Amino acid sequence: MSDLKENKAITGGEFIIRDVSCDEIFTPEDWTEEHLMMKQTAIDFINSRVVPNLDPIDNQEEGLMPKLLEESGELGLLSSSIPESLGGLGMDFKSTMVITEGVGGGHSFAVSFSAHTGIATLPILYYGNEAQKQKYIPGLASGKLKGCYCLTEPSSGSDANSAKSKATLSEDGAHYILNGQKMWITNAGFADIFIVFAKIDDDENLTAFIIEKEYEGITMNPEEKKMGIKGSSTRQVFFNDVKVPVDNLLYERGKGFKIAVNILNIGRIKLGGVVIGACKEGIDYSIRYANEREQFGRSIAKYGAIRHKIGEMTIQTFAAETAVYRATQNIDDAIQALEASGVEHGQATLKGIASFAPECAMMKVVCSEVADYVVDEAVQIFGGMGYSAETQVERAYRDARINRIFEGTNEINRMLTVDMILKKAMKGEMDLMGPAMEVANELTGIPEFGPPPTDIFDRHHLYIKNFKKSILMVAGSAAQKLMMTLAKEQEILMNIADMMNWAYTAESLVLRVQKLHQAKGDDAAAVQLDMMQTYVYGVADKINIAGKEALNGFAEGDELKMMMLGMKRFTKVDPFNCKEARRRVADACIAKNEYCF
Repeated sequence: MSDLKENKAITGGEFIIRDVSCDEIFTPEDWTEEHLMMKQTAIDFINSRVVPNLDPIDNQEEGLMPKLLEESGELGLLSSSIPESLGGLGMDFKSTMVITEGVGGGHSFAVSFSAHTGIATLPILYYGNEAQKQKYIPGLASGKLKGCYCLTEPSSGSDANSAKSKATLSEDGAHYILNGQKMWITNAGFADIFIVFAKIDDDENLTAFIIEKEYEGITMNPEEKKMGIKGSSTRQVFFNDVKVPVDNLLYERGKGFKIAVNILNIGRIKLGGVVIGACKEGIDYSIRYANEREQFGRSIAKYGAIRHKIGEMTIQTFAAETAVYRATQNIDDAIQALEASGVEHGQATLKGIASFAPECAMMKVVCSEVADYVVDEAVQIFGGMGYSAETQVERAYRDARINRIFEGTNEINRMLTVDMILKKAMKGEMDLMGPAMEVANELTGIPEFGPPPTDIFDRHHLYIKNFKKSILMVAGSAAQKLMMTLAKEQEILMNIADMMNWAYTAESLVLRVQKLHQAKGDDAAAVQLDMMQTYVYGVADKINIAGKEALNGFAEGDELKMMMLGMKRFTKVDPFNCKEARRRVADACIAKNEYCF
């Protein structure tokens, strides 16, 4: 693996082959006062306007969700990514992310908010012509206009480009006549603006259109009855000979799939941000309940089983948050570098995010699964009350489940992660085979059995380097042995993706804690050191299991034995008392009656 490359910014997926120092990453300790004020504004809005109305929201009280979106627009929460010239705040990408986290505790509102600010607004902002931007973006920024995004169809979910909706040019050339059916459309019930994808004539690829609700021929099914996010309007939308002005074709003919893919990249990492907010909220009310609930003469927060849960929920959330904002800053840096080279802001944003598409997919998977873990343990801490609809935790449990499905299922995102990184290597954008061959040569050489580094951070960086070697070993061998058939071996791809997810998150956590330790010393970073060591110790076993499962799926004989020994070597970590460390993490939160990091 390469050493640090001076004067060269890291690129997407390059974390596998490149060492990173702690001063290269952004951590939540680096937020400015302005960032924290925006986040607090979002949290205050959720606590004052959304949480007291959760039941009416879930009952879809007429006009309530649109009204709340408008109120959030008045506070600037809908417009952070929109330039000031179009009625927005013109903030950087990580500012939009911290607002997204602040909204994360808003249950169904967070879904409607995210759909409006992301997939409904950004296609026009980044792909619209000047006239389209001037006509629609100020209203979307303020919340006076509400938006939705119509991509999925009954026969096209993950395979979005197989959509059957059709558009044909009218005889006078003034309109496209659109026919089709869309389903699972968030905000459809009250949206003013629809971003709709359809194929013109016999085109192979989709084209995007901007459609206004007043156009004749738009009908809808009743609201869907869903497991969770019940307050989020979700309806099927039918387009029956809808006349769409030719001026409302978005971007270029046949380039709709490009829009969909790039906007989904943004949605994936933003989903990571929003569920971090939900995780912290779940930990907060779990701790409060554990402190208040007494059994056998004392609060249940004093029992080891409960402290284990609170500690692990906190560690997983802290680690996921760290990885999300590391990737967010990398994206911001890429955007700024592109702008400095003369690329227009909107195009720079799209290209910057696309360059870190693997990390966007990774963060969607990691964070949505941490959120599911957190809310599941929250229900368990509440016991019987957690199963009661009287508690917020029951709603959180149901609401969280969708996060592993939308913005691309976690299975699709796992396979995309590996596919995108391998394609970068095939295009010569990064060298994977060189480092993979180095690892293969190391396997046949004499291993070094010297004492591990005495410095805790040096030791953990060595663990991370070895985790990456295990990925290179498995992925390199799989690509070489299976070649063109690797794309069909979905189980192996998902094993490799899991190894990448855990290694990236573990490295992010080590770098964050090291940066904090250098800035504030042992005492200030003591509990964070506990989190770091517990997390890394745990993922070492997970990486080992995933790697062995992948190897067993394609290797055999002496080659398999050799690589199995390699997996053992590359995932070896020193013994560590996770129980006591996890208790100290839990005790810190229990003492403050909240998630306190």
